[in-house]
Amino acid sequence: MIGEIIAIGDELTSGRILNTTSGYAARKLFEAGHTIHAMSTIGDAPALIGEALLQAITRVDFIIVTGGLGSTDDDLTNEAVSRALNRPTMPNLDILAQIRTHLHGRSAAPDDPLEKLAWLPSGAEAFDPSAAIAGYQLVHDDTPIFFLPGVPEEMIDLLNRIVLPKLAAWQPESGLVTCQRIYKIFGVAESEVNRCISTLNLAPPIRIGYYPVFPDVHLSVLIRATEKDDSRTRFETACRRVETALGSAIYGRDNDELEAIVGALLKKSGRWLATAESCSGGLLAHRVTRVAGSSSYFVGGAVVYANRLKSELLGVDPDLIERCGAVSSDVAAAMASGIRERCRTDIGVAITGIAGPDGGTDAKPIGTVFIGMADGDNCRVTRCRFSGDRHRIQNLAVHTGLNLLRLHLQGASEGETETTADRS
Repeated sequence: MIGEIIAIGDELTSGRILNTTSGYAARKLFEAGHTIHAMSTIGDAPALIGEALLQAITRVDFIIVTGGLGSTDDDLTNEAVSRALNRPTMPNLDILAQIRTHLHGRSAAPDDPLEKLAWLPSGAEAFDPSAAIAGYQLVHDDTPIFFLPGVPEEMIDLLNRIVLPKLAAWQPESGLVTCQRIYKIFGVAESEVNRCISTLNLAPPIRIGYYPVFPDVHLSVLIRATEKDDSRTRFETACRRVETALGSAIYGRDNDELEAIVGALLKKSGRWLATAESCSGGLLAHRVTRVAGSSSYFVGGAVVYANRLKSELLGVDPDLIERCGAVSSDVAAAMASGIRERCRTDIGVAITGIAGPDGGTDAKPIGTVFIGMADGDNCRVTRCRFSGDRHRIQNLAVHTGLNLLRLHLQGASEGETETTADRS
């Protein structure tokens, strides 16, 4: 079925609150085999709400409306629906009784604003009159319209528990079979990913999408069709070809996070990790410890911003810092080896660089970062050149460090290299 989503609220059109409900609804409806024709955001203006609703009725099979169902003066959805569809509001006696019982229990005034929740457009079918969550369905010109609260948690509950089952029963054979996989790629430009995939000549109904999601490129492989068995076979064949073409550039898929992939590899190999950071200020350790169970492979780290601490805590030779500079391949290697030895771990990873906005030189401009990795008797250093502001450079440095560690653990590291990651 083809649907449309309308979100209502001045808090959305002013940018004060991010509209997350529409995105969630679109994703769940898409997964259920429906197609979303359009999504719109309307302020608390009855005329505009009514206009959007009337237009949607003429072009889609169903409509989802979120927001404006509360008891305050700016909750105007019911009023707008009543005017636009010529459906006078009438009290839902079950909801009204629930409200009055609640009000009696707290000795509220008989004309409390909460009673507004019971007045619905004629023909409205409340989802759950006994619940405290507002929401109802209307069928107008054979088009089901679902009205959901704007509060994300309440909307999500009603969408999953009531709306999706109702849509499935409305036209049982109308849903498309949807197979989709998102591949997460780092270290390869979007244009290069595009070029690589275009050589595969994946024919319809396979659809490919490219989405830059900093600092990654996300590649979507999608098929939507009515033939379930054949669609799944085509989809899996296309995915295998994509995985073969991109190889180790793919670090995960769907909901995978890079730090979780690295953690799983460390745990599987039985290795322990320690980190030493300068310009990234502890962000690498933070990313590693975001993963539940990281205590089974991560012992800790050191933030050594001052050169004195690089020497005192990690054992980096002060003469080496003086001779080569704190931001250098030699110091990155010494930091990685030092944290590994001091923490008695299998692997030490170190980051030192110039995140800006000051401190750059012609020889080492802002964005110059060295990432060292010590593993046993070997120590590899990668020189990177990132662009952007301080926050961006720090995040790129840490993401690159995690990815280098992933490749190393997967056996794909090729020794000392110089990497340029200058992406806009």
